[in-house]
Amino acid sequence: MFIDKATIKVQAGTGGNGAVSFHREKFVAAGGPDGGDGGRGGNIVLQGCESINTLIDFKYKRKFIAQNGQNGGTNRCFGKSAPDLVIKVPVGTVVKNAESGQVMADIVDESPVIIARGGKGGWGNSHFATPTRQIPRYAKPGIPGEGFDLILELKLLADVGLVGYPNVGKSTLISVVSGAKPVIANYHFTTLTPVLGVVKVAEEKSFVMADIPGLIEGASDGVGLGHEFLRHVERCRLIVHVVDVSGCEGRDPKEDFKTINHELANFSEELATREQIVVANKSDIATEEQIEDFRKFVEEQGCQFFCISAATRKGVEPLIHAISQKLDELPPIKRFEVNYVPTMPQQGEDKWKFDITVDEDGVYVVEADWLVKVLGMVNINDEESLGYFQRVLRQSGIIDRLEEMGINEGDTVSILNFEFDYIR
Repeated sequence: MFIDKATIKVQAGTGGNGAVSFHREKFVAAGGPDGGDGGRGGNIVLQGCESINTLIDFKYKRKFIAQNGQNGGTNRCFGKSAPDLVIKVPVGTVVKNAESGQVMADIVDESPVIIARGGKGGWGNSHFATPTRQIPRYAKPGIPGEGFDLILELKLLADVGLVGYPNVGKSTLISVVSGAKPVIANYHFTTLTPVLGVVKVAEEKSFVMADIPGLIEGASDGVGLGHEFLRHVERCRLIVHVVDVSGCEGRDPKEDFKTINHELANFSEELATREQIVVANKSDIATEEQIEDFRKFVEEQGCQFFCISAATRKGVEPLIHAISQKLDELPPIKRFEVNYVPTMPQQGEDKWKFDITVDEDGVYVVEADWLVKVLGMVNINDEESLGYFQRVLRQSGIIDRLEEMGINEGDTVSILNFEFDYIR
């Protein structure tokens, strides 16, 4: 089964927590804090693989979570960093952020790309020792890793894209010029997936050709199969537009040419300006008048024209050499520019955003996402640590808001299930 689009969720690992520890050794009095730092969480890495040509694996597994870093230990021992989670994808996969639609990576070779970074490990209490604070009983927690919903889109890496109506001979053409073996029959939509073939021109000179199936009128709007496979034309350096010049199915070759170009332009304005070679196929069953009339029309459009019969191989060799020469003049295969911009941390007043409600029992419930990290750093059994927590509550405006709401001494305050009595 050929699947060229998938949505997955990735989550990099959380860094390990820093340790709270004090040196204990015979004959060493007041050894001091020696808690080590936590290890880094594992990254999520995408790597292209030439042997994979579909995204079908992501139909059954959609969630990828890297390991967390190890917590710090005693004697300033750092926690072990987690290994990276490597995900193999087909070469030619474009990775987009599902929320913003921005491109995060374009996998065009087998070089690994870090798509989500693991969180850093938290500091152990040895970092917080000062001349005035010699017994710190708290440490920092590990930072959570990055997490994204990703859209994977496979856009085939091909130099040449064969486009045209169904049953005009695209599959026959690619089968006679390369080793590709597509399904060939005298009915529409025999090719249900894009087919790649390597065309050898001379010693150490070749190019990749792709047969793009399913283009009919309305393809860019979802008619037929074209809406599923038009994305595979985007990377092609050259478009070879195959037309049935004989009109054996009752269609006008000129209208076919106009219709397919209209669909390409609707899908992408860039495709409308892509270099084209027009191939009049099935010339063995067309009249000279049909061929010459279509040739004149194509040359008026400014396109290079070739008359062939893929079934009998007539005119195929000159076409292949012309394609090769044209490719020598064109730029390399398109790469999609990475334009993803990470969401910046909130600044100013939004940094301290919180909400306070009073429940049925008269408890003041404080809710704020940023307090999760702060509470992770607090040791409720340490007076200095609690003093730090109180300063954060005052600086963020939570204490002032509680007083505005009429809180009295002895009332209960709940912050993320951590409850304490309010004292002025």
